[in-house]
Amino acid sequence: MTREHRGSVELVRSSNECIGDFESTEEAFCCPDFRVTTWALCIDPPFAKLIRGSWFAKVVVMSERSTEQIRELLDSLYRVDSGRILATLIRLLGDFDLAEEAMHEAFAAALSLWPRSGVPGNPRPWLISTARFKAIDTLRRRARFDASQDELVRYLEAQWSSAERSNEEDSLEDDRLRLIFTCCHPSLAPEAHVALTLREVCGLTTEEIAKAFLITPRTLAQRIVRAKAKIRETPIPYEVPTPQELPERLGAVLQVIYLVFNEGYSAAAGAEVTRAELTGEAIRLGRLLTELRPEPEVIGLLSLMLLQESRRAARTSPTGELILLENQDRSLWNREQIAEGVALLEKALKSRRFGAYTLQAAIAAVHAEAESVAATDWRQITLLYDQLLRIHPSPIVELNRAVAIAMCDGPEKALRLIDDLLTREQLSEYYLAHSARADLCRRLGLIPEARASYEKALALAQQEPERRFLAKRLAELK
Repeated sequence: MTREHRGSVELVRSSNECIGDFESTEEAFCCPDFRVTTWALCIDPPFAKLIRGSWFAKVVVMSERSTEQIRELLDSLYRVDSGRILATLIRLLGDFDLAEEAMHEAFAAALSLWPRSGVPGNPRPWLISTARFKAIDTLRRRARFDASQDELVRYLEAQWSSAERSNEEDSLEDDRLRLIFTCCHPSLAPEAHVALTLREVCGLTTEEIAKAFLITPRTLAQRIVRAKAKIRETPIPYEVPTPQELPERLGAVLQVIYLVFNEGYSAAAGAEVTRAELTGEAIRLGRLLTELRPEPEVIGLLSLMLLQESRRAARTSPTGELILLENQDRSLWNREQIAEGVALLEKALKSRRFGAYTLQAAIAAVHAEAESVAATDWRQITLLYDQLLRIHPSPIVELNRAVAIAMCDGPEKALRLIDDLLTREQLSEYYLAHSARADLCRRLGLIPEARASYEKALALAQQEPERRFLAKRLAELK
């Protein structure tokens, strides 16, 4: 559930689950492994205009300022495009680790070369091509000790020319979607699906993913290594499955697309609340999947992401602080996204074959169409959660339902429900459950209990804006 509702009650967000209304389930944990340095994200307008020019826009970059602009550009490219670049390289090279190493070398080469030679008008193909040459060089070095690598080098050189002639941008079955389907292949262990996708599609570090799953980095690394070996040795084809094969992988694919979205919508840790490049990529993949498989739950997921994304501009202040739902300027909500999301929702509901994503989209739509928190139909939201619990039982959904009940029937009943939930192992270390309890206690005047719950939530929280919010609430009680 969303932190924006905390003015009324401390709401919660799901971990590994998709819950709709409260912008919860905001999951996955994206932070690239590759960093040449810490770069800013802004690019001066004249420079931005220049790089959109001809195929090779020559740039005179002798000053330190211009070099720094290229650093900024590369950081932006890495954040926005590294996942798609990596996916293309995995298809071309057939090896996860080789593709990742080559991509990082290509970014390092760009940092060295572009200040002197200029920035390509279309940097992504340049990076892919450079990474391909780096990979072939690596394989040539290996071929000195392993003759089988020489054959692979010849194969890659032969197939590259045909790959260059294909129009990757216009392909429905784009490389990143192919990569997600590969990571979600049914022959892989279920626990490997999300871990491998978060690592290879989202670029999360092993440590970040391990922390999310409450396991050691060593265990997580072994899980990913085994999955990659299985893909290589089976071999698992790098492709979108046939219509007959699609149903058994669709559920896992929907889950990981929403995980990508949720990390962009509300990062699990770090200094920023949102990452627009991740929400945009998830919505793009959702559209591709809707074209490929226009089933109710696929449509429902796209609806849910659009409805949640519609609030993004109003969720943070210019300084990056969280703005609670009741304090948001709803004129900043994206009405085009809301309209599209509601239209998709109606289409999914009419099928009468919808599931959890569509129900979550329905909850999000109730919020999107309300004029204020006070005018929100919390009773309808509670009923939708009742339905969601029947088809998707989860302690996180129960927690969200409890908060909706607090808005309908008052905090006493909700506090009893949350206290019961906190006795369960799944939520005992879930900071937003303690935060929700703290707010209920605060509203009931149970100040010592509220302080204890805020302190527990603060000890568990990892996102800086959330920590500042909790610390402020705690200070207000002292």
